[in-house]
Amino acid sequence: MLYKRSSQLFAEAEKVIPGGVNSPVRAFKAVGGTPIFVKSAKGAYLYDEDGNKLIDYINSWGPMILGHAYEPVVEAVVERAKLGTSFGMPTELETQIAALAVKMVPNIDKIRFVNSGTEACMSAIRLARGYTKRDKIIKFAGCYHGHSDSFLIQAGSGAITFGSPNSPGVTAGTAKDTLLARYNDLSNVAELITANPNEIAAIIVEPVAGNMGCIPPKEGFLEGLRQLCTDNGILLIFDEVMTGFRLASGGVQELVGVTSDIVCFGKVIGGGLPVGAFAARAEIMNYLAPLGPVYQAGTLSGNPLAMAAGLAMLQALDADRDVFNRLKDKTAYLAAGIDRVLRNNNVVFTINTIGSMISVHFDENAVVDFQTAAKGDNETFKKFFHGLLQEGIYIAPSAYETWFITDALTYEDLDFTIQAIDKVSKTF
Repeated sequence: MLYKRSSQLFAEAEKVIPGGVNSPVRAFKAVGGTPIFVKSAKGAYLYDEDGNKLIDYINSWGPMILGHAYEPVVEAVVERAKLGTSFGMPTELETQIAALAVKMVPNIDKIRFVNSGTEACMSAIRLARGYTKRDKIIKFAGCYHGHSDSFLIQAGSGAITFGSPNSPGVTAGTAKDTLLARYNDLSNVAELITANPNEIAAIIVEPVAGNMGCIPPKEGFLEGLRQLCTDNGILLIFDEVMTGFRLASGGVQELVGVTSDIVCFGKVIGGGLPVGAFAARAEIMNYLAPLGPVYQAGTLSGNPLAMAAGLAMLQALDADRDVFNRLKDKTAYLAAGIDRVLRNNNVVFTINTIGSMISVHFDENAVVDFQTAAKGDNETFKKFFHGLLQEGIYIAPSAYETWFITDALTYEDLDFTIQAIDKVSKTF
């Protein structure tokens, strides 16, 4: 496949946009080469500016759970746009989608809509701090909660030390209130809590990690976090920006039967438009202004286009709960096929899956946290990525990102993908 037009567009973009992109992973820095510029998408396929058709396994990083340009969502957005695109005032739509979300998700009474997953997680942390009257938080290495200052933290000098900023612009003062733990390691979390008694407001976690590849929680990990939080007056925040309404109707809380105190949403809840949300029991949510002292606001929060798209998407998922089983089956079929051809071609690898999320790691050892994910063979991944791209398959341009399966994928698409992986892996 040729990407002449994409190369030209990228060169033009670099002149007026930092790095030529509006989100760093799109720049292909991790894999080399030139980003693909998309012209349109439908169902399971992308169509780029050079006229190439690609099977899509990132699906806008998760929200296209029913496929691109899903007709009920498109119709809802078009009809709402005819009535006005933004008011900065309440609409009935906000209440309708809020009521549906509360119905679908366990353990929440109220929800507030924002404009991105970053904003949702940032607001959830502020709410947790206001509610508990504590300052510190625990996050996990490799879990991404957006680019808010509190989350851009790297490991400190020891297991119980404070983190340090890993981006210029994040102050040491902010970093001192963020403690960094190892994913899937309860003893490490307990050590941090013991070292900082009565100081930790919240533990925020991707209950299924998706930003170091797909990494499911070990058995007992989420249950253990729940117990540690309950025992120490800490709020447990599930960042379900990726997993909410994707792994189950009620997200990971429903899937594994573990409840968080605050849950963050994005991706699917907006039907592909820029939306985020955070939700909790009424006693916690009532700490938000205008009812309580914790301030959070946004002119475009709950805007009618995003609410229309999200409502159409949630209604479709609520009406067809079997979609989650279909997605799980397709993911398992793909994983089994990849496993078969990579083994046949003597490739060293590990596959992680859960529900409709999957990732391939080029290392023989189990991938359970950021440290083990980082041991993967990135040079092999680069060959894998570009080989699949030439075969008409688009996966995430980073070894540290999960793939997302859409219901629009057919088994013929999956077979084509498995055959392409067979062909590409023979060249390793």
